[in-house]
Amino acid sequence: MTIQRTIHIIAGGFIMLSVFLSSWYNGVDLMHPTWLWFTLFVGVNLFQSGITNWCLMSTILKAVGMRSCCAAK
Repeated sequence: MTIQRTIHIIAGGFIMLSVFLSSWYNGVDLMHPTWLWFTLFVGVNLFQSGITNWCLMSTILKAVGMRSCCAAK
């Protein structure tokens, strides 16, 4: 799996998790509408990455040895 696909999976998972945690509020401390701030954080990072062509998650994944899309298989 490539870095780009992994980033999409991680970002999508974070967004789904934060929306789930914010929408199923029933008095439990973990599930609260303030989780939408995490959704905003992920969205801002995706937007910033699209403009600057730099992504922190990409840097982290390269550091742990994941290959990029352009690397030879």
